[in-house]
Amino acid sequence: MAKKEPNKFLPHPWHGIQCWQKEDEIINAFIEMTPIDSVKYEIDKDSGFLMVDRPQKFSNIVPALYGFVPRTYCGEGVAEISNKNTGRTGITGDEDPIDICVLTERNIAQGYLIVPAVPIGGLRMIDKGEADDKIIAILKGDEVFSDFNSIEDCPPTLINRLKHYFLTYKQIPGEEVANVEIAEVYGKEKALEVIKQSQKDYQQLFQA
Repeated sequence: MAKKEPNKFLPHPWHGIQCWQKEDEIINAFIEMTPIDSVKYEIDKDSGFLMVDRPQKFSNIVPALYGFVPRTYCGEGVAEISNKNTGRTGITGDEDPIDICVLTERNIAQGYLIVPAVPIGGLRMIDKGEADDKIIAILKGDEVFSDFNSIEDCPPTLINRLKHYFLTYKQIPGEEVANVEIAEVYGKEKALEVIKQSQKDYQQLFQA
């Protein structure tokens, strides 16, 4: 049996990791932030390294593992889904990978890792006229959340915590209220639609 050549180079988190582990069921989520982080981290799109975007100015702490789905892109196709579902015409894509929140009862204290996640729904967020969907997923095999098959199975208080974070994490007291809204909380079917369209948007941009 021939020896397998080891991968000597670290793949770029956005471009070098597969989107799915198992189509329509298990997705790869690249985690940038955890619920204990007091600093907002983001992937530097050029280098693939995790960088400090900004310190969290106030008490807003992300209530789930937070990152993005590799090889996705919020472009024209994802924007059109938002336009169709909101009855609008002017929404554009935010030109970033699709964001994802992964629910787990385990205390995962570090980012810059891949977790297997099962999409169950999402938040149709509009940020200054741009589509900025947040896919909601559960950690594969999680002992508390593993019975949640769709976002309707989640307690309303949990969804409200997620909504509150994304509606307020950019808001600074004394300044103008950020133009952010959550137009819809949607289930698994629409989440899969957004993910698959974001894959098409990615392919159109980077593999044309």
